Amino acid sequence: MASILKVDTLTGVTTAGSISVTGEGNSTTTNLQQGLMKSWVNIDIAGTVSVNDSLNVGSIIDGGAGVFNVVLSNNMNNNIYSSVGVVDGTGLTINCHTCQTDGRTTSQYRAYTFNGSGSATDYTCLLYQTAGDLA
Repeated sequence: MASILKVDTLTGVTTAGSISVTGEGNSTTTNLQQGLMKSWVNIDIAGTVSVNDSLNVGSIIDGGAGVFNVVLSNNMNNNIYSSVGVVDGTGLTINCHTCQTDGRTTSQYRAYTFNGSGSATDYTCLLYQTAGDLA
């Protein structure tokens, strides 16, 4: 018979903020906190740039065609976190990245979208996720 566990807070025994979870196959473990997305955002780019929905995103700053600063509500621990994005749009092959050092800080990152020709281009919708350590 299955059981249901209802709690408001999970705390590690050895370290309060660290909980290990047994992975698939029961042979490895992963740290629960490391495996969680720290932010995600769905940005409406058609017309006035706005946030459709998000987690840990305070605002979006429109930096012009194909450039968006994503401002986090809670800072990351350092500026070497990972962000990945996709866009919803029609047309050519789309390239979406944040690998520039000019816009990544602990409190925000810069997202770029380019068309297949390498030109900065706005699309209908921009979706980003961030993984790493929160401050």
